[in-house]
Amino acid sequence: MKMVLMISADLENITELEPRKGTDDPNFAYYFKMKCGACGELSQKETCLILSETTPMPNSRGTANLVQKCKFCDREGTVTMEPGHGRPLLLNVSMKANYAPLMKFDCRGLEPVEFSFGRGWKARSTAGTIFKDIDLSGGEYAEYCEKGNLPVMISNLRSKFVGTK
Repeated sequence: MKMVLMISADLENITELEPRKGTDDPNFAYYFKMKCGACGELSQKETCLILSETTPMPNSRGTANLVQKCKFCDREGTVTMEPGHGRPLLLNVSMKANYAPLMKFDCRGLEPVEFSFGRGWKARSTAGTIFKDIDLSGGEYAEYCEKGNLPVMISNLRSKFVGTK
């Protein structure tokens, strides 16, 4: 099953929000819980996936960004990230309460759920100032743009996973 991580937020005087090196940032850390596709067990701890980190898949010549066994039923699953499908969350998308795709995942035996916004985000103000290394783990971000003489804020963070082809 292929899943796309979709994000949205309320942006105040921010024109775009994305990982600090773009949507295909090889070192951006994605944190979420995993659900076993066989028994439905939800992992207790968050799992971290990073595009630049891969591991060999069992009984295969390929690699995946995650190979994990379910602690309940002992079935193994994999998740492989597919770059090139994401784009920044833009102000006009945010104003309509719509979502922007961030990353696509090829999931086999596992399903990502409950994405956690964390560190490593970048935002551009309406005045053109770029704010780097934003930490959204607290649920919001507020700063002052001196160039535009205006406050900037990112709040009401939302995410969802959508099945795709």
